[in-house]
Amino acid sequence: MRPYASIRVSAMTDHHHNHQHDEHDDQPEHAADGISFAAFVLSLAHTAAVHFGDIPDPVTGQTTEANLSAAQQMIDILSLIESKTRGNLTAEERQLLEQILYELRLRFVEAQKPQSRIITP
Repeated sequence: MRPYASIRVSAMTDHHHNHQHDEHDDQPEHAADGISFAAFVLSLAHTAAVHFGDIPDPVTGQTTEANLSAAQQMIDILSLIESKTRGNLTAEERQLLEQILYELRLRFVEAQKPQSRIITP
């Protein structure tokens, strides 16, 4: 299990059970279709995990080869969201986004390393 996989579970639990009230309480937590900011960020992180080949594609059910350019694009999108929402997120949302970006960036560096094998074919 990759490190960012644990973020998904704990973030969803924390988001629903430990919501802190602050200056952003006057803003709706959910958009009209019912998706929260945390769920949106987690869906992008999940897509990155599919592109890394860490989890199966939800459509096909198959784990594919890593597509690092697509994974990088997801990281770039999350980074853009971080910069464009700076100052407008709750502390919980900011922490979630920062942690996911940190974990995905580490995973990207790891994925770029050559695979070491015990037995070379």
